[in-house]
Formats: sequence, structure tokens, C-alpha cells
Amino acid sequence: MKYVDAKQVHKKMGSRLLANNLAKALFFMATLFGLVVLVVLIYRVLSDGLPWINMDFLTNRLSTDPERAGIWGAIMGTFWLMLVVAPVTMILGIGTAIYLEEYAAKGRISSFIKTNISNLAGVPSVVFGILGLTVFARTLGLGSVVLAGGLTMALLVLPVVVVASQEAIRAVPQFLREASYGMGATKWQTIKNVVLPAAIPGILTGVILALSRAIGETAPLVVIGIPALLIPVPDTIFDKFTILPVQIYYWTVDSALVAEYANLAAATIVILLLVLFVMNSIAILIRNKFQKRY
Repeated sequence: MKYVDAKQVHKKMGSRLLANNLAKALFFMATLFGLVVLVVLIYRVLSDGLPWINMDFLTNRLSTDPERAGIWGAIMGTFWLMLVVAPVTMILGIGTAIYLEEYAAKGRISSFIKTNISNLAGVPSVVFGILGLTVFARTLGLGSVVLAGGLTMALLVLPVVVVASQEAIRAVPQFLREASYGMGATKWQTIKNVVLPAAIPGILTGVILALSRAIGETAPLVVIGIPALLIPVPDTIFDKFTILPVQIYYWTVDSALVAEYANLAAATIVILLLVLFVMNSIAILIRNKFQKRY
């Protein structure tokens, strides 16, 4: 039997403690750097944007005059876009996950489909913009309206919902399904009454991440040709529109010509962050409620 040599352990202890302290310091500096950059960014945005936020800024329409410009059209455009993205993403994403996990036969084809859906989550957003421009804007003749933009953004975030829903459904213990079958329930009754309630927290997490990404993306809508200045406020999904991130993008670009546009962009960023915070808070509360229930 080989015994531990105390002298060798003592000799190596110093180098191991040094390596541990170096690693701890490195990770601390990395965390500190990220926090400093975040604090500086938030401070700069708040200091530049808060003085410009008032009721006129929130309720006025877009204008070439910075003093009169508002984001009401962008707010309503974001609202209408989410009305398209949310139901399309949830119905298609959750439905796809249920089929792949509960109905599709296990094999190479199923594994191939799941792998490709996971890979789609890493495709650059501009590629989905080109797809939306080709299919929805031109082939279907929708143009740069809310419906075309919403369908494009739904395709962009769909893989996130599918993958998260698959993981949530897969995590439901098998004995719950077997107990349901043992009581005479059909497969769909088991999925509806047992599997989905237990998987809701994980599914909602995926939906939260997907909608947060959709509301903050700009590239796909820019590719489709979403305008940013002097357009009417949308009333239906067939109207032209703009959204908060697109408006931020154009005001940031135009700040090279008119300095006040940088302040308008910062004020719009504050509003966008507030919208994202409220959305995520509501969704997290709903998720926590289901976690306690099931």
C-alpha cells in the first residue's frame, strides 16, 4: 500500500496555494471589469437620457426637430411587434418541443432535427433578416409592415423557445407519466395535465429569453427596410412601423450631424431598459407562481 508522503505534500502546497490565489484574483478582476463597464455604461446613459424624458417625449411622434421629437410611434410599433412575435413563437416553439419529445420516434432523423434546431440558435440575426426580406417582404408581398417584421423576429427567437421547452419537458420525471397512464389517461391528457404543468417554469424561462431578445434586436428589421423617421403610428399589423431599438440605431447614427440626437437615443435606451425590466419581472413572477404550485 502506497502512503502519502507528507514532505512532498508540504512541498507542493505552496505552489498550489499560489495558483489558487492567482486564479481567484484573475476571476475577481474579470468580474470587476465587467461590473465597472456596466456601471459606466448605465451612468452615461442615465446622465444623458434622463433630462430628456418627459410626457412630451413619450407621447409625441417622431420629428426632425430634436426638441419636439418623441417615441410614441416606436412604443406602439414595439407593442404591435410583440403581439405578433409572442403567440407565433409560443405556439410553434412549444408545439415543436412537445412533438419532438413526446411523439417523434427516437432515431437518427429525430436527433438530426434536434441538432439543427439547436444550431439555429447561433445563426447571426442578419441572416434571419435576409430570410424575412425574401420570404415575407417580397415573396408574400407584405413589405415592411408589422406582420412581416413579427414573423421574421419569431423565426429568429424560435430555436431558443424550442430548445428550452425540450429541456423542460425532458426534465419531467418519467414516473409522473407512468402514473398518469396507469390511471387510464391518454397520451395527450398526460401531456396536458401532467407534463406541461410540471415543465411550465422551464418553458417560461425560454419564452422570457426569446421575447427579450426579440424586443432588443435591430439587424433583421433594418434588413427588411423598417423606416425610423416621420411615419404614422401603426394601428394594425399591416401598417408600417418602427420599434425602439431601430429608433435608437438611427438616432445614434444621426448624432454625428445633430448632437441632440445622442441624448434622444440615450433617453430611448432608458425606456427600452425599463420595458425589458417590467417584462422580465412579470414573467419571472408568473414562473415562480407555477414553481410553487407544481
